[in-house]
Amino acid sequence: MKKFVALMMALMMCLGCLAGCGKADPDAGKIKIGGTGPLTGDAAIYGNAVKRAAEIAVEEVNALGGLQLVVKYEDDAHDAEKAVNAYNALKDWGMQISMGSVTSDPGKATSTENYVDRIFALTPSASTDLYPEGKDNVYQMCFADSNQGAASAQYIYEQKLGTKIAVIYQSDIDYSKGIYDTFMAKAAELGLEVVSKTTFIKGANDFSVQINEAKNSGADLVFLPIYYQSAALILRQCADIDYAPKFFGVDGMDGILALEGFDTSLAEGVMLLTPFSADAQDEKTVNFVKKYQEKYNEIPNQFAADAYDCIYAIYQACTAAGVTADMTAEQINDLLMEQFNTMTFSGLTGENMTWAGGYVTKSPKGMVIQNGVYVGLD
Repeated sequence: MKKFVALMMALMMCLGCLAGCGKADPDAGKIKIGGTGPLTGDAAIYGNAVKRAAEIAVEEVNALGGLQLVVKYEDDAHDAEKAVNAYNALKDWGMQISMGSVTSDPGKATSTENYVDRIFALTPSASTDLYPEGKDNVYQMCFADSNQGAASAQYIYEQKLGTKIAVIYQSDIDYSKGIYDTFMAKAAELGLEVVSKTTFIKGANDFSVQINEAKNSGADLVFLPIYYQSAALILRQCADIDYAPKFFGVDGMDGILALEGFDTSLAEGVMLLTPFSADAQDEKTVNFVKKYQEKYNEIPNQFAADAYDCIYAIYQACTAAGVTADMTAEQINDLLMEQFNTMTFSGLTGENMTWAGGYVTKSPKGMVIQNGVYVGLD
């Protein structure tokens, strides 16, 4: 009897093992790419754009045959602690390559994990200079904040957009302060006259002090190195007091036209620097915009374009290096580092891009909002 019971238990264990083994990994044979981003909350417009564009690029790559990819995004709600938890969930999934985090503060946290774990990372949009700093396997597809600030000052100077400039920035986030610092340094070098410098912190919704100082200083251009939610409030409050200077923003402004409840006529004439123009007529851009619009019923922003380029840059590097799905993350990390330090890549957001120290080199494009859409200035 005891032998019979023992045999039955052994049989049941074997059957259980077979049942478990029968659950095939749907991602087997594919390079696993993971990323964290705000898929919910105030910054969800960025996270969802990145996720959607990355998925479109992966579908296209896989349709080519050969190397197969899979991408998975975890929600970090634009919070550094949640981003680390999301990163760990992706590690449990088997992430072999990282697309880092979508926004800068979570990106600083997860990039440290990438460095320690030796998982190669290429972020589409975490723009703080601190993201790749001191981490040899962490790279950016987007402009670093220092590049955005200096490039904005240079563009305003070259295009003669303003004679007296006011700056309103958010002092409690690295993104805005980093752009402000390098803008001011370049403005001083070029001889731009900055007549007003004011700040705010997270949660601010009354900008009357900042706006009145800019107006009373005679500023004919207001530089806004901030996210679109705060910019929308500033534009509305300027209109309320009939103050109509030129407005110039950076990549955080991208998204203002999709902000729920915002009167887009208030953004008419707003300028910004961005690496991507959805109205460009080159074949790659036209095809991407068409596919994105058909699938999501909206025009892709620059965060989507950068994410699309991330997938194709990773694919190019993996193909050139002979990466296979059975390699460890650390093996892939070493191969991709070698590729990104030497290769040239052309995509939606730039031609002949290169990387040095994790920072990308590419040229920005000037954009202006006209009739509710982005139009190229150049």
